[in-house]
Amino acid sequence: METSIFIARIFGLCYLILGACFLFNRKAFQGVMEDFCKNRALVFFGGFFALVIGVLIILTHNTWVANWTVIITIIGWIGLVKGIWMIAFPDTVSTFMQAYQRNESLPIIHSIAALILGALLTFFGFFAG
Repeated sequence: METSIFIARIFGLCYLILGACFLFNRKAFQGVMEDFCKNRALVFFGGFFALVIGVLIILTHNTWVANWTVIITIIGWIGLVKGIWMIAFPDTVSTFMQAYQRNESLPIIHSIAALILGALLTFFGFFAG
């Protein structure tokens, strides 16, 4: 459970901060996403980073239980799949991001989801753990 709390604190705070930044400064982050997709080295590095984080979480916290800690396991598996996708199919990242940016409501929904997930993980990591 200590591992769950530690990871929940890290991801909770990161999701809260990123969700708020995405929500209140969308134009800046749209520019960052555009630049990111144009640079193959950054796409590879981002994929490698997601892969490493995903593998680390899976190796330390691959617990499929019926409580809040399964969220951390799911984040790990999503990171693993995302990392493999970005490394194996880097050209599809740009196509995906362009479709993502064309839909104006998706970034807002994504930001709100990150805020909710961040609040939930922060609560369990700092207050309910």
